[in-house]
Amino acid sequence: MNEIDRYIQKAVMYDLLARYYQYKDRDQYEKYMRKHMEYVEKLAKSREEERVDDAGRIRVFHASPNAPAVDVYVNGQKILRNMKYKQLSQYMKVPKGEHRIDVYPAGHTTSPVLSQTIQVLPKMTYTLAVIGDVHRLQLLSILDEPYAPYGKAKVRFAHFSPDAPAVDIALRGGDVLFQNASFGKVTNYIEAPVNEKLHVDVRVAGTNQVVLSIPNVRFQPNKSYTVVAVGYVSRTPSLEVLVLES
Repeated sequence: MNEIDRYIQKAVMYDLLARYYQYKDRDQYEKYMRKHMEYVEKLAKSREEERVDDAGRIRVFHASPNAPAVDVYVNGQKILRNMKYKQLSQYMKVPKGEHRIDVYPAGHTTSPVLSQTIQVLPKMTYTLAVIGDVHRLQLLSILDEPYAPYGKAKVRFAHFSPDAPAVDIALRGGDVLFQNASFGKVTNYIEAPVNEKLHVDVRVAGTNQVVLSIPNVRFQPNKSYTVVAVGYVSRTPSLEVLVLES
């Protein structure tokens, strides 16, 4: 018998005893009613702890280069206010199951610029990325893997630049890490070199044409990273790469 079943059994037993003595012995009635309420409270607390233990985690990343600051709501409750381009929130616990995500221009509560239902699985971790031009916004629900094997690092690439072509991500003078990543794509994780200064090039897919270079990238052991391309190739804010840690 698990803890919750035991609390249910005790609560029912003391409720029956309290009812038996209700009109026979006031002291016994009050004694058993107190015990009944004690186990009802224990049951409620245990169920809440079980619900929280099954919760998932979400964070929000504002990656739309020409969208205004936004407020973010989950199931009608505001969780983030005035998020600006390139801002990344902390992780927040949410119960498992379906949740409606509404994104409004900051300070507004009508006509959301995005409204979408997401599924949160028990104990899973997600980044919700707002991407695209302001008139064609998308919300990507991305499953994160925040833990890396001991002594190792993991990295993946996310292409969130609306006007950039498909790209390859390569080490300067070395291997191509990710190939042909187009807008909106998030790659799988790979193992990354740790404690080394790396020079990473973003190239037009299938060519040696470098559109952006990122020197002095260093990945720490026991951590998980997402390298993200944001901004525009043809206008401001200009293309840049951010390294997000899970």
